[in-house]
Amino acid sequence: MYKKKILGILLSFLVMGLAYADAVKLNPDHPDKYVVVKGDTLWDISGRFLENPWQWPEIWHVNPQIANPHLIYPGDIISLVYVDGKPRLMLERGAGTYKLTPQGRIIPLDEAIPTIPIDAIKQFLTEPTIVGKDELDKAPYIVEHKGEHIVSATDNSIYVRGIKDYNIRKYAVVRAGNTYTDPISKEVLGYEARFVGDAKLYRTGDPSTLKLLRTTREALIGDRLLPSGEETYNASFLPRAPQSDINGRILSVLDGVNQIGSYQVVVINKGARDGLEQGHVMDIYQAGETIPDSVTENRKDTVTLPDEKAGVLMVFRTFEKLSYALVLKASRNINVFDIVTNP
Repeated sequence: MYKKKILGILLSFLVMGLAYADAVKLNPDHPDKYVVVKGDTLWDISGRFLENPWQWPEIWHVNPQIANPHLIYPGDIISLVYVDGKPRLMLERGAGTYKLTPQGRIIPLDEAIPTIPIDAIKQFLTEPTIVGKDELDKAPYIVEHKGEHIVSATDNSIYVRGIKDYNIRKYAVVRAGNTYTDPISKEVLGYEARFVGDAKLYRTGDPSTLKLLRTTREALIGDRLLPSGEETYNASFLPRAPQSDINGRILSVLDGVNQIGSYQVVVINKGARDGLEQGHVMDIYQAGETIPDSVTENRKDTVTLPDEKAGVLMVFRTFEKLSYALVLKASRNINVFDIVTNP
């Protein structure tokens, strides 16, 4: 019975995959071949061939004779061919030798090309982060600056209270930022821990003494410290549609601007508990404005205009109730509280 159930699930995925492949639309101006150059992203290349770049896995033809066919390098040739009457993208290795390592990491652009522009999201892969209120309130904190400084920066030392585990040597200094609240349910979804800098413990006690290794803003008394790990990240996101129905909102833009456009990082009010994963692609819709109907006799009548598609984003980091996403295309102005939904 268990094997039959698994077989049924696999067959359903196969049927879904065929349906997606049939729905793939080519870009009317697509080339027959394209030679990959340094600075390309998989998203940009896919957009040359497809109307919806996130659908590229549906027509990617894996050549078993090529080592790591999912990694694409400058000099490689991408060709559009037809197999059994259906479009397929094929890879032909260009000249060059590539040394590959198994661990996850951010791949430099002179090696395999990334899925999306890594420079646009690199700092947000580790900082800032989303935490619960208790986690931030109970974290160690800066009580004073060493050397009569009013604020501290790179290479300055700080006195910190609340460190209990002296085996942890590296910390991220953070500051309480935005409180993210769901605009519909009013549930508090999380708190932003805004990155200030990295610090290393070199003298224990109460207070302990730490040195700031690097800072992106001045450290202040009251800033909190969270343990910092040696994390690495893989830049090869797999763009695809979410498997669950998503109907969310943009809550904030992270890079300090008012207008949201292409390659801006946004926070959305859906996360891992809603089924979101790295690589999930969603459409952005400008929420229809509610306006008075000035034509009717009843001057209190209002009408809500239709939602209009404004762009496309891709999730690159998820938390339990929230996610960070990169806007990959903006066809009109995008604003906080605009809608994000399945493509």
